[in-house]
Amino acid sequence: MKKYKCLLFDLDHTLWDYETNSREALSELYAQFELRKRGIENESDFLQTFYTINNELWDKYDRGLIHRDLIRKERFHRILQAHGVDDYAMSLNISDEYLEHSPKKRNLMDGCKETLDYLLPKYPMVIVTNGFDEIQSMKLSSSGIEHYFKDVVTSARAGYKKPAKEIFEFALRENKITADEAIMIGDNLLTDIAGAQNAMVDTVFFNPNRIEHQSTVDYEIASLAELMNFL
Repeated sequence: MKKYKCLLFDLDHTLWDYETNSREALSELYAQFELRKRGIENESDFLQTFYTINNELWDKYDRGLIHRDLIRKERFHRILQAHGVDDYAMSLNISDEYLEHSPKKRNLMDGCKETLDYLLPKYPMVIVTNGFDEIQSMKLSSSGIEHYFKDVVTSARAGYKKPAKEIFEFALRENKITADEAIMIGDNLLTDIAGAQNAMVDTVFFNPNRIEHQSTVDYEIASLAELMNFL
C-alpha cells in the first residue's frame, strides 16, 4: 500500500468521545441548575434536545452559515425554549459551565490510546479541527493524548475551517509535507473527508455506526484499531 509520512486526525467523535463526555457534563448541569424544578421533567429528553440542536448548529457552522459565537450564546437558550423555559440569563450560565466542564472529561473512543501507541513510533501525527482553540487544547490535555501529536491545527489558527482545502494546506505547510504524503482520519463526510479530498489528501472514513453513504473514500473503518491493519 501507499507509504504515508504524516497522519492527520480529527478530534471530536474520532478520538475524543464527544457523546459520552457531553452526556456526563449535561447530566451534572441538569442537576446543578435544578432543571426538573423548572419544568424539564425528563433528563433524557433534555439530553436528546441538546444533541438535536447542537448538531444542527454545528452543521450550519461547518457550512459557513453562522459564526461560532452564536453556538456559545444561543445553543442552550434554544434548548431551554424547546422545553418551555425562556430564561436567557440562565442559558448563558449553563453555557459557561458546559464549556468549562465538558472539555475536562476524559472519555476516548474505543481503542484510541492503543491505536495511538501503535502509530506513534511510525508516524508524526497532527490534529486538524474546527473546534475552539482553548477547548480543543483542554480536551487533548485532560484525556491524556496531547503528547501523541506533533501539531494541533485549529480553524482559528489556520484562518479557514474544514471543509475548506486551505486548512489542510496550512497543516501540510506547517509540517513540511505534501498532500500525497498525508492521510486524513475523521468521522465527518463533509468536513473531514470532502475537506481532505479538496486538498488532494487521502482519507480514512471512521464510521463506527456503519452509516450508509455514497461518498468515495480511500479507506473505511468501524473501529480505530483497524488502522493498525494498514498503517
